[in-house]
Amino acid sequence: MTVIAAGMILFAYLCGSVSGAILLCKICGYPDPRTRGSGNPGATNILRVGGKLAAVAVLLFDVFKGMLPVWLAYTLHVSPFYLGLTAIAACLGHIYPLFFNFQGGKGVATALGAIAPIGWDLTGLMMGTWILTVLLSGYSSLGAIISALIAPFYVWWFKPQFTFPVSMLSCLILLRHHDNIQRLWRGREHRLWKRRSRHRSSDQQ
Repeated sequence: MTVIAAGMILFAYLCGSVSGAILLCKICGYPDPRTRGSGNPGATNILRVGGKLAAVAVLLFDVFKGMLPVWLAYTLHVSPFYLGLTAIAACLGHIYPLFFNFQGGKGVATALGAIAPIGWDLTGLMMGTWILTVLLSGYSSLGAIISALIAPFYVWWFKPQFTFPVSMLSCLILLRHHDNIQRLWRGREHRLWKRRSRHRSSDQQ
């Protein structure tokens, strides 16, 4: 079982190392997402670089590459601890991709995919938390941070045996969002969309 777990961890890292954002930009002729916008090869930055359809495609790809290795490990009855390491390996592959000079994204979508095999009810709650936070605040990063903070509590409620590995995964996501947390605290984080001004300027009145 230890050999199987080690193999799944390696497989998860290799899956995570396949960057859908970078590949899509190369295929479609978009600028390298690591050099544009936020510099993050993830769905949010692809929304700025390539538009909505490209962002959706990258989002689905990143979710799937996190889901596949964890689902395989789950069906092979890998213990919760090694299942958590498999999920973390997939996210580490996305954050530090072997095939792209170790310059990757934040790992949020991949983490969501890695959690999905544990339970669809849990996945729905995670997605709902992210969507609600983004709609209320306009910050994609805040949605990821809030979701990462609350994920262990969701897991503890539905599948308590996976609380520890999901907590480790949440810590990884929070560490990766360190810069975003600082910008949010200072009011310098960019929203997905700009809020309309409530007051017109004096020259328009």
